[in-house]
Amino acid sequence: MPALTDLPRPFFVLAPMDDVTDTVFRRIVGQCAAPDLYFTEFVNVDGLQSAGRDRLLKRIQFTPAEQPLIAQIWGKNPENFYKTAKELVAMGFAGIDLNMGCPDKTVVKNGCCSALINNRELALEIIKATQDGAAGKVPVSVKTRLGFNQNDYTWHELLLRQDLAMLTVHGRTRREMSDVPARWEDIAQVRELRDRIAPQTLLVGNGDVENRAHGMQLAQQYTLDGIMIGRGIFKDPFAFAEQSPWPTLTRQERIDLYAKHVTLFAHTWTHAERRIVTLNKFCKIYINNFDGAKELREQLMNAQSSDELLSLLALNR
Repeated sequence: MPALTDLPRPFFVLAPMDDVTDTVFRRIVGQCAAPDLYFTEFVNVDGLQSAGRDRLLKRIQFTPAEQPLIAQIWGKNPENFYKTAKELVAMGFAGIDLNMGCPDKTVVKNGCCSALINNRELALEIIKATQDGAAGKVPVSVKTRLGFNQNDYTWHELLLRQDLAMLTVHGRTRREMSDVPARWEDIAQVRELRDRIAPQTLLVGNGDVENRAHGMQLAQQYTLDGIMIGRGIFKDPFAFAEQSPWPTLTRQERIDLYAKHVTLFAHTWTHAERRIVTLNKFCKIYINNFDGAKELREQLMNAQSSDELLSLLALNR
């Protein structure tokens, strides 16, 4: 398994997205055009170390095809970060990333993720606990934002002094959610801090990246080590390709790719670990840009089982 330092420059990363970047979708993306680095969905360490553990394990389920794979975790209790980090090392993950950027209102109200920007003592305890749990066997990194209500580079300076392997910066504040364009010139300010404080820490930019070509331009313009693509994958499952075939794919090819996703979903979640409505998020990726796509999407999103989905797709090829 390659180390983070062995990745190409710039390297491209599939972002962690709730109920999206599970083992099924990571394999689909890998078959279309693989990123250099995968992230899991974010999983709560406090839940993993509780009676609800089995319900959450699906978030970090993976196969050998999805490598190198970083497990992204979040929570509030440093002791649970320590325990979870030890377990993730034993499971074979290539690294552990700490979510200190999710802007979800409920999560923030609970003092987690981007709320840690304003609770730096706890943030440092979490980083230290995770590093102790990883014991130098895998790299520990952080994904965060430009600040809470406004840009706050003292936050990034603090993080850069924690001997992190990688720091990913989303180019918006928590307050801005995703309501404004990502500010890459501000991510570049963090990169300048990195150059002075921790040149060994890889700096990754995130926010509104459409595809590899767009990411390459941003990486070169702002001198970044890596680029993370999130919602861009919803526009093109081949977003990591040097030259995507997606715009020229036929109706049948798009339908066939969704059928492959549904089939893999059915074979993976054999005990209904994921609800069938989860697939609705993916339907709009594949079923678009051809005559009748809207009407077909409406039928598919009302389906009650993977068998019904596959029957509908077969009828519309």
